[in-house]
This record gives sequence, structure tokens and C-alpha cells, in this order.
Amino acid sequence: MAGKVAPSFQLDAGFSQLKSQIVERTGHFYYQDKDDLLWERVRKRLRITGCRDTNQYLERLNDPVLGPTEWARLESDITIGETFFFRYAEQFAALRERILPDIIARRAGERRLRIWSAGCATGAEPYSIAILLKQLLGDELANWRISIIGSDINDAFLDTARRAVFGRWALRTLSAEETSALFEPAEAKDQWRLKKEYRTQVRFERHNLLSLIDGTSPLQFTDFDLVLCRNVLIYFHPTMVVRIVQALSQTMRDEGWMLLGHAEPNPAFADFLKLINLPGTVAYRRSLEGDVTAQTNILAGNLPARAPPVLQMPAHRVARSPGGPPEAQRSSRPARPLSPPLSPPPEPQPGSLPQRPDSLLAEVRALADAGRFRTAEELCRRALLSQPLNPVLHYYEGLIAQAVKNPAGAEKAFRRSIYLDKSFAMAHYHLGLLLLADGRYGTGRRSLANAARIAAGMPDEAVLDEADGLTAHELQGLVRLHLRAAPPSIGEN
Repeated sequence: MAGKVAPSFQLDAGFSQLKSQIVERTGHFYYQDKDDLLWERVRKRLRITGCRDTNQYLERLNDPVLGPTEWARLESDITIGETFFFRYAEQFAALRERILPDIIARRAGERRLRIWSAGCATGAEPYSIAILLKQLLGDELANWRISIIGSDINDAFLDTARRAVFGRWALRTLSAEETSALFEPAEAKDQWRLKKEYRTQVRFERHNLLSLIDGTSPLQFTDFDLVLCRNVLIYFHPTMVVRIVQALSQTMRDEGWMLLGHAEPNPAFADFLKLINLPGTVAYRRSLEGDVTAQTNILAGNLPARAPPVLQMPAHRVARSPGGPPEAQRSSRPARPLSPPLSPPPEPQPGSLPQRPDSLLAEVRALADAGRFRTAEELCRRALLSQPLNPVLHYYEGLIAQAVKNPAGAEKAFRRSIYLDKSFAMAHYHLGLLLLADGRYGTGRRSLANAARIAAGMPDEAVLDEADGLTAHELQGLVRLHLRAAPPSIGEN
């Protein structure tokens, strides 16, 4: 169980003090109840530095000469940097189709963009943004002043990011054609370097998000059109999360955009940011009327009246991605692989459908995870010929239809799934999001309310079917988020 120290781990008297200093310095509340995990990383530094125990190691950390370097190395060892290009397809779809076009249109006069990827790890996220801007602006990119900053607390990650050399795992969402168009082979086998035209758009800086709270954040971290802080806030205490997001909002220009990780939305953010419903995700914009109150709260350490725990959102697509360290993934169901294999699954042959429904679903998921939505779509259709009353297959048919830009087909599939299983909460939920995105706010609200009612009839910690670990209580919180952000329905039956 997380937080329990295994008998083989012998913690010494100085460990508690060291842990307190780590949490205070980095804000990584994630380790507050994970002594075994933290001790494993501390022991590595003890071996390398030759310190006999944590008390001697604390002396090293507090040494004015050795301390700064050792802190940087310890912080590198305790942070987790799993990342890959175009992580979370639905958010990048929102960036491509709504967020970046809006920013580009509003900045067309000055032709200047500032973007911050906070907690960028080894750089895949800011580089993905650079690629996307090139695709959107084309040759006009040369006439724009683009500033993309990637920041992290981990110096080793930043060094890797600056080299812009990545392995197959970081490129797993890209086809072979996309990889060859964007990258060039590096010296090592199965390594690729991002082409210079994209590398030069991004610079990397060391930055601790807690510096936004104490006023020591460098002045360059301001005036952003877009802030991305995805899969970083999971490490902080929920009350600190609200303060950090408030502070991040103050680094944005008027009507600037913010994207957070799927596990990180919180209803308290609506006190100082505007929630924007987008297909499969939510985004935030700087709320001008909340600026004065938010700034006062940041400086004073006050929090909004509502500061509920951080919600765990599902990945709103079939091609799921890891949402943080394994300890953060909560599900009572047997785990299935969180990422596609390095080699895509073989194309299904006619007449070779798996015999068991669970094997069939696994095949559909694997194909979709590999980005082969058309093949997954065809497999779903043929499977439904033999299992026409399977509501889960209809549900995945709907998710895949969304991925291939077929909202009408997705709506029909979700409705068939609900007809077959009226208690299928996630089918109601995704139908509601689809209807909201289409502007049918009345029916969309009703579908979301149906999902919430189903969840309300279950124990709070019950894990919903086909929800990637989402609990009944968390789904109710998500529905409240979307309903708050949705415009009121006018003249709709």
C-alpha cells in the first residue's frame, strides 16, 4: 500500500526532517505519504555522495558550496518526466482548431506570440506546440515573433530537452511519415533529433512553480498568450494547487488561454478563470473581473471559499495516455497497458475476429491507441455484426467516430449504447459533451445530468465502467464543471 514503508527499508532519524525540507522546497506533496518511494530515491543519493545517513546528507544539502548542486541532483531524481509528442490528442485538437487560431487572430496586428510550457520535462510538449504553429502559420511563421518557453525544476530534463534527441517511445504517437518529416536520424540507433526549424522556436529555463507564490519568479515569466501546465499539479497539495493556478493566471495576457492535465481540473478555478467547454476537454481563459481578487489572494495566501480535492478526469478519447506516475492511477479493475506497444498491432484479417468480447475490445483499444482509427472503426463495425447488443462496443464505436471527425456517427453510437444499457454513465457523459460541442445545450445538459444521477446512485469510490479509473464521486464533479461552463439553453426542446 502506498505510504507504508516496506520492512526492508530502514529509515533513520533524519529522514522525516529531510522529507519536510523536500516538500517545502519543491512543493511535491506527492511524497507526503510515500516514504518508501522517496527513500528509494534518497538512498541513491546517499550511495553516490558517500553519506552514511540522512543527517549527514542534510548537512551536505545545507552546505553553502555543495548544497545548490546537490539539491539540483536530488530534485532531478525525485521528479518524473514521462512525456511524448502530442500527448492527449483531444487537447491538441483543441489547440489546433480553437485555441491557437483564436490567439493568432487576436495577435495578427503585432504578430507576436508568447507561450509557456510549465513542467515541460524533456521538452516534447513545447516542441509539439512549435510543430503545430508551423503547420498553422506555414510560411507566415517567419514574419511572427514566436517565444515558446519550456520550464522545469529538473536540470537533467532540461539538458535533454535542449538536445532535442528522442527515442521511439517519445515518438509513439507519430507515423513513420510524420517522424521522417519532423525529425532527422541522430547518432545513436533508434534516436531522432527534431529538425532545426522547430528547435529554434523553443528555449528552456529552470523554474520552480513555487516561485510564483513567493514573488521570486523571473520577470520573463509573464505576458503569455497560452500557458500549459499539464500533469504537474498532481504533485502538489490541493490547497497549493489553487494558489499556483491563481498565480499562473496572473502570468497571462488578457483573454489568454490555459490548459491543465486531465487529472487536474478543480471547480475552485472558476472563481478566477473562465471555463471553456471544448470537445473532449475543458480549457480556461483569464477572467478579467477576477484579477484583483485573485492577485490579493495569491499575496495573502487566502483561498477561494470552495477548494475541493483535485478531480481525476478520464482520458476523453480512445487513445489513452499515462496521466502521471503509477501511484496516481486509481482503479480497482485489472490494469491494461496505458500506452500502445512500440510496434503497432497487426492488421486484422477478414474473418479473424477474436472470439471473446474482452479480447475483441482489447484489440479495438490497441488499434486506436496506435492511432489506427480507421482500422479500429472497421473492426468495431464487423464485431457489431456478431454482437449487435453489446453496449460497450457501441460506446467505443462512438469514441472512435469522434476521433475520425464523425460527430453524427458518434451521437448515433452513443445513443445505441444507452438504449442497450440505460445505466451506462460514461455513454451519457460523452453524449452530453458531444451535444454541448454542437451547441445543443439543453439536451447536452440533460445527458450530463443523467450521467451524474447514475453516479449519485453508486458509492462515491465506485470505479465506473470504461472510465479509466474515474470514480462515481469524481464524475459528479466533472459534470458540475461542464454544466457551469456551458451556456444556458435558449429555445431548445
